[in-house]
Amino acid sequence: MSELKDKLILVVDDENRMITFMRMNLELEGVRVISASNGREALDQAREEMPDVVLLDIMMPGMDGFETLRRLRTFSQVPVIILTAKDDEEDRIKGLELGADDYMGKPFSHRELVSRIRAVLRRHYAPPPTPQTTVKVDDRLTIDFARREVLVNGERVNLRPTEYRLLYHLVQNAGYVMTHEMLLTRVWGPEYRDETHYLRLYVTYLRQKIEEDPANPQYILTERGVGYRFVDFHKNQPAED
Repeated sequence: MSELKDKLILVVDDENRMITFMRMNLELEGVRVISASNGREALDQAREEMPDVVLLDIMMPGMDGFETLRRLRTFSQVPVIILTAKDDEEDRIKGLELGADDYMGKPFSHRELVSRIRAVLRRHYAPPPTPQTTVKVDDRLTIDFARREVLVNGERVNLRPTEYRLLYHLVQNAGYVMTHEMLLTRVWGPEYRDETHYLRLYVTYLRQKIEEDPANPQYILTERGVGYRFVDFHKNQPAED
């Protein structure tokens, strides 16, 4: 039985042939599909039907996919996969910055469509790691994993779920280099082991939130061509009696 069976997916595209293609392929997996041909209709559907995943085309007349996504994020954290032109990296980055969970470049296959949906559902609904421990990196930065809180100079910093998972894996391996592939596999899933641009983008987000000077990071260090290493804070802490 398909793990997608009975999931409700909202397909948003102004091209009927794309909606038909995605509907046919998803219904083979037992998915329930609803559709919208423009941004306003998509927002109404998202409010009323509460889908499990939204597949959102960027290039639509009137309200484009970016504006639709921006408004959607004001009331819903539903996983969103944006649909872009194959080689348009700027659209992909902008979509991720606005809160998209993933993207697919057109055209795409049935296998890729199903794989990406499974991956975002797995990430979205999997319980986050919550070891019962508080890590005091230094006088400036404290991470309370039990409460999922990050404090910078005593002030709480809000992290997205993906940012939290990335920070968790870096801190739990402090002092050791985590390769690009290791981080991508653990945070995003094995399907993403080669998608290094995701990692670069989210490391940038984290640095902007926790580093005093993001351009000269002191916590998340780049090991060029290999991966990233969180500063080894253990050696600066007093030994226990």
